[in-house]
Amino acid sequence: MKIMIGSDHHGVQVRVDLSGLLRRLGHEVVDVGPTPEEAHVPVDYPDIAKVVAGAVSRGEADRGILICGTGIGMSIVANKFPGVRAAPVIDEVTAEMSRRHNDLNVLCLSGDLLSEVMIDRVVEIWLKSEFAGGRHKRRNDKIAEIEKRQIEKNLGTDK
Repeated sequence: MKIMIGSDHHGVQVRVDLSGLLRRLGHEVVDVGPTPEEAHVPVDYPDIAKVVAGAVSRGEADRGILICGTGIGMSIVANKFPGVRAAPVIDEVTAEMSRRHNDLNVLCLSGDLLSEVMIDRVVEIWLKSEFAGGRHKRRNDKIAEIEKRQIEKNLGTDK
């Protein structure tokens, strides 16, 4: 699986470590930074989130992982992109349910609040959990339809 990963300055070391784990698990990783040498320089999370979420939205990456202080800011930005389903995930349960019920394709993590062990566990569960489909697909289809109508409305192409 091709996974694009990025962080702001709060998640640089977490991102570097996580990139290594993803590679060991056999995934292709595209790291969009910032570099460890830039960890002391504040980075605006929207700048990183738009790169990762844009790639997932366009189908250039299968999934994305974003890390900021809480994961909340990154998820807000990522969800502005068509077809992206992003959320901050904080534990094993939300990791599994975000995939099984919501088909989450952009995982947002806290670089400040989660331990390295918890982050690794959350990512492994998120990667191996499958979308359940069924009633959850029907609900996700409704979300996609809302998104489509909003885009049409904003472009003035709605009927």
